[in-house]
Amino acid sequence: MDTETENRFIALETKLAFMDDFVNKLQQEVVKQQKMIEILREENKILSSRIMDLSENIEIPNRKPPHY
Repeated sequence: MDTETENRFIALETKLAFMDDFVNKLQQEVVKQQKMIEILREENKILSSRIMDLSENIEIPNRKPPHY
């Protein structure tokens, strides 16, 4: 194998190693974000439930706000 071909292989292997590392880091970030999305969905469900409970129990008067 001549040196030019060998240098090209080395350059390709280097790029592949960097891309592999990048993909692994990206995958880890996606997993963290997915966990956060699930937590936020659960919190949203709980808050929606509380709001519904409160709105059923409290009568909200139909009047103009004080700034009118």
